Amino acid sequence: MRMAEGVEWAMHSCVNLSWLDGHGPVPAARLAGLYDLPAPYLNKQLQALVRAGVLTSVSGPRGGFRLARAPEEISLLDVVVAVEGPEEAFRCTQILRNGPGGDASVDYRQHCAVSQSMRRAELAWRQELAGRTIADVGHDVVSHTPAAAERVRAALAP
Repeated sequence: MRMAEGVEWAMHSCVNLSWLDGHGPVPAARLAGLYDLPAPYLNKQLQALVRAGVLTSVSGPRGGFRLARAPEEISLLDVVVAVEGPEEAFRCTQILRNGPGGDASVDYRQHCAVSQSMRRAELAWRQELAGRTIADVGHDVVSHTPAAAERVRAALAP
């Protein structure tokens, strides 16, 4: 499975915003500048997070983005679905219908061993993402790099 780079950018942005402890909104350009990312493309990902209720946006000269909920309430799956969409990664096209012994009246999505295996794998992947939050990732980062949150706060300060 391959996800667009926007998922990575959105995850990092959410973690960085989680460290701001109630500071004002952060413009997309400032978030993009942390990693030398193209601001218009990052802004597109941030807008997707707004539509999904992960972020809120504030317009105007002091506007930008901030988390819409506590980081403990935002799962990694929330971010992935906001950016990539809710569609399943594997789509069974029921090629068995055209194979030897195929039957056009059978729903092979329900009976195909390949389809069922892929669905179980995707379910496990989604359950893992649903069980981890932005707060969990932020804690992991700080446990490995204790100064990370402070460096981000300093870099994003107006």
